[in-house]
Amino acid sequence: MKQSVKLIVGNWKMNGLGADLAEALALGAALQASPARARVGVCPPATLIERLSRAVGNTIEVGGQDCHAEPAGAFTGSVSAAMLADAGAKLVILGHSERRAACGETDADVAAKVDAAVAAGLEPIVCVGETLAQREAGEAVEVVSRQMAGSVSDALKGQAFAVAYEPVWAIGTGLIPTLEQIEAVHRAVRAALIARLGDDGRTAPILYGGSVKPSNAAEILHAAEVGGALVGGASLKAEDFLGIIRAV
Repeated sequence: MKQSVKLIVGNWKMNGLGADLAEALALGAALQASPARARVGVCPPATLIERLSRAVGNTIEVGGQDCHAEPAGAFTGSVSAAMLADAGAKLVILGHSERRAACGETDADVAAKVDAAVAAGLEPIVCVGETLAQREAGEAVEVVSRQMAGSVSDALKGQAFAVAYEPVWAIGTGLIPTLEQIEAVHRAVRAALIARLGDDGRTAPILYGGSVKPSNAAEILHAAEVGGALVGGASLKAEDFLGIIRAV
């Protein structure tokens, strides 16, 4: 299956202060000196989006970690897609498993956020993935296919977007599925995209997320239908993140 250029995105989660911009600057300098063969993005906390965007220019694509489905209103503590774009974001992670679990986000919630992100000109990264219990019950493909059906909005037709498969049990644990397991789910994601979006679903990158590190990145990134990576802890240090980026 022909795919677009691979996309490697760092998700800083709730980590990062102003002093930590030095890591992003080091990453940007390294990529400027030796350009990557992939698109590279970093999604810092909302407090750093504008500063990071100004600091790295076009070297790194900056993104948000979530957005509200509404464009504005009485939603204390929330950030809209338009606010992210105004701060310099180009990407936004939606439906991350940590938000699905901790905040009770449903597939319908994620789809509504996708609509909002597209309306604001952001490139959504839609996250799906199964729990360990679901994996052990042999339900991984079924669960992910169901999440795809509910989370992927028709608004993505003709738009740039990505999907990230993140087995919940592999995030931050050091555990990873076998390549065969990764490829099986990525094939199911591709089938779901084509079923929903037709030809528009054929080339969107499908990222793998879950304990990606420099030592295993090359093997994962060259697996069938793996169009990039969504990287957590290893993206916080420029040296580690570069090791993953250079594995493409």
